[in-house]
Amino acid sequence: MNEALKQRLAARALEEGFSKMGICAPDATPETAARLRAFLEAGYHGQMGWMAEREGWRGSAAALWPEARSVIMLAEVYTPESDPLAGLAQPDRGIVSSYAQGKDYHDLVKRRLKRLGRWLLDQAPEGAGIKVFVDTAPVMEKPLAQAAGLGWQGKHTNLLARDLGNWFFLGSIFTTLDLPKDAPEASHCGSCRACLDACPTGAFPAPYQLDARRCISYLTIEHKGPVAPDLRALMGNRIYGCDDCLAACPWNKFAQAARDIGYQPRLGAPELAELAALDDAAFRTRFAGSPIKRIGRDRFLRNVLYAIGNSGLPALRASAEPLCRDPDPTVAEAAQWAIARLS
Repeated sequence: MNEALKQRLAARALEEGFSKMGICAPDATPETAARLRAFLEAGYHGQMGWMAEREGWRGSAAALWPEARSVIMLAEVYTPESDPLAGLAQPDRGIVSSYAQGKDYHDLVKRRLKRLGRWLLDQAPEGAGIKVFVDTAPVMEKPLAQAAGLGWQGKHTNLLARDLGNWFFLGSIFTTLDLPKDAPEASHCGSCRACLDACPTGAFPAPYQLDARRCISYLTIEHKGPVAPDLRALMGNRIYGCDDCLAACPWNKFAQAARDIGYQPRLGAPELAELAALDDAAFRTRFAGSPIKRIGRDRFLRNVLYAIGNSGLPALRASAEPLCRDPDPTVAEAAQWAIARLS
């Protein structure tokens, strides 16, 4: 019965818009706890204190919900329609990571997970339970996805698959149902190091290791306060996230097109001068429904000012000058740095 239910669940997942499904046991990744501990002890998590605060749950999916017997891992493709790095040639504009070009993926993926979860409960014996997670819970989704056979963690630490490339989100459904498990996927990176060599800031101390403190995605999204001057100079015009290591992966030749219109690009490469003029209300309106809204106006303008300073365009000084008197000290310092760079 459970094998038949699994097959129907996989078919239903595709109908809902997911690209791939796999199942593993909650305790299928015993090495995760040790790898997480080494990551934290090295300080690679930077200011992301929440990773250490819930280390016990994050390091063991079985500890997160002891009643769970299966973890259903799902992939949802968001492959960009055009070259995500094309904006590097436009220094007067900002680059926004491809995943943030459309609607907030947390909302899109979670809505789909909930629909699939309700369908599963309708098919299951009475008393079965589920919990759905998308990124915000203390779940190490990438090791679980590899254990479920969706793909493998590449040298850039992101998940990739032979039939999807690496442009996809992950979601999970924990369930008390004991469903048949899939075989884990092995690595197929070989001697390739394209993702490592593509990193603008050298954020990979070694293959399969990431020092978030040097990662542009971390610096533009998670890092609070000023960014070290030597790193901000390497950020170029990337104002939210970074796609360089993902875009470099040769497996992307097998990437599938995004199926949800919510992932279609809405932002493009916005003009830095326009972004620098945003007050808090205008920022919230401009990025309503976007994951960018989560970091707030001040951190976003800090990123915009670093991009202005890196632009090499003296005409953008006029956009930075009013922000030298901004109430937020980090924004004001970033404006002063940008002007000094353009002088």
